[in-house]
Amino acid sequence: MSNTKNTSQSQSSQEPQDSQEAQETQDDTRQHAARRRRPSPMEVLRQARAQLAELTGLTPESVSSFEQTEDGWSLEVEVLELERVPDTMSLMGSYQVELDPEGELTGYRRVRRYERGRADARRGGH
Repeated sequence: MSNTKNTSQSQSSQEPQDSQEAQETQDDTRQHAARRRRPSPMEVLRQARAQLAELTGLTPESVSSFEQTEDGWSLEVEVLELERVPDTMSLMGSYQVELDPEGELTGYRRVRRYERGRADARRGGH
C-alpha cells in the first residue's frame, strides 16, 4: 500500500511542474504564431489595395501615406473613381484605410476627391 501512496504522491508533485512547462510551451507557440501572422509592410500594402478594390469595385493606383499605429496600420490610397478623356480630367479619390495588425481591413473612408490633373492648393497664401 505504501508503494501506491508514493507513486500518487510523486505523480501529484510533478503535475504543477508539467503544467508550468506546458503553459510555457503554449506561450512560446502563441508568440511564434503572432510573429508569423504579422505581415511585412509590403504585404500590408498589397492586402490593403486588394481589399479596398474588392469592397469598392474601384482601382487603387498608389499609396500616398503609410504608417503603423497602435491598432494596426493606417494608409491613404489614391483610387481612380471615374475615368475621363483626357486622362488628366479623370476623377481620383483619396481614401483613408485602416487595417488591424494582421493586415485585415477594418475600415475606410474617402477623404478627398479631385481631378487627376489638378495639383493641391498651396498652403500659406503664397
